[in-house]
Amino acid sequence: SFDFTKPYADFDIDEIVRYAKEKGVEIMGHHETGGNIPNYERQMDHAMQWYTDHGIHLLKTGYAGAFPDGYLHHSQYGVNHYQRVVETAARHQMTLDAHEPIKDTGIRRTWPNMMTREGARGMEWNAWSEGNPPSHHVMLPFTRLLSGPMDYTPGAVNNATAEDFYINFVHPISLGTRAHQAALYVVYESSLQMLADSPSNYYKAPEFASFISRIPTTWDDTKAITAKIGEQLVIARKNGKNWYLAGLTDWNARSIEVKLNFLEADKYKMEVFKDGVNADVYASDFKTEEVIVSKGDSINVTMAKGGGWAAILTPIE
Repeated sequence: SFDFTKPYADFDIDEIVRYAKEKGVEIMGHHETGGNIPNYERQMDHAMQWYTDHGIHLLKTGYAGAFPDGYLHHSQYGVNHYQRVVETAARHQMTLDAHEPIKDTGIRRTWPNMMTREGARGMEWNAWSEGNPPSHHVMLPFTRLLSGPMDYTPGAVNNATAEDFYINFVHPISLGTRAHQAALYVVYESSLQMLADSPSNYYKAPEFASFISRIPTTWDDTKAITAKIGEQLVIARKNGKNWYLAGLTDWNARSIEVKLNFLEADKYKMEVFKDGVNADVYASDFKTEEVIVSKGDSINVTMAKGGGWAAILTPIE
C-alpha cells in the first residue's frame, strides 16, 4: 500500500530536484504500484500533480505484482486502467514510460506523451533467472518491436559468457559482450532510453558510457542490412547527417560483410565500439577504433560469441 506523495524522511525531493537542475539533469519519477490498482487510482491524479509541483515531468510506472481479483494485465480491467494513466499523465503534461504494461496498440498517436514501454522479458531478468541469452536480443526486433518502442533497459556493464554467467540480484550480470550491449542502443528503438546499471559502474567504464551517450533516441531513416531471426542482424539508422551502424549475434561468432552503399556523403569518420580479441572468454573485453570510410566501401562487422558491433559515422565535409 504505497503512498505516492510521501518520500522517506531522509529523502529531500526539493533539494534533489534543485541539485539536478543545477547539473542540467531532469529527474524521472517512479510509481511502482505492485499491481495494487485501486490504491494507485485513488492517488494517481494527486500523485502526478505532486510530481509536477516539484518540477518532475517524466514518469515511469510499474506493475510488478498480480492485479486484484485475478484480473490480468491485458484484461478489460487492465486496459481501462492503463488508458486512465495515459490520460491523467497528459493532463499533467507528463511523459510516460510504462513497465509491466499492456502491448503497444498505437495509442501514442493519440497520446504522444506515451513515450515508450517495456512489455518484454527485459534486462532485469538477468538478476533472478537463467538470464536472457543473446538470441533473445536478436529475436525481439522481429516480435515485440513490431508494435512500437521498447524500453529494454540495456547498457549492462557486468558482462558474461554463457560459462561465466551466474544469478546475482545485488550486482546483475548480462549474457553476452559489452559491445553487444552498446549495439542494443542502435538496434532497439525507444525515444526514451533507460540504463541498466548503477552510476558508479559507468564511471568505471568511461569509454562505454561516452559511446552510448552519443547514440540518439529518434531516427530519420532505417536500413535493414541483413538479419536472421534469433541468430544475427545488422542495421543502419540515420539521425541528421550521421549514420549509426550496429550488429548483434547469438552464441555463434560471425563476420558479416556490409556494403556502405546507403551513405550519402563521400567520406565519413567511423568510430567503432566492437568486441576485443578476448571477448569470447572475457565478455567485457572491447576495442575502439576510428577509421575513414567512403560511400560504397565494404567493411567486416566481426562479432565474438554473444557479441556485438556498433559504429557512429560522421560525414567529413
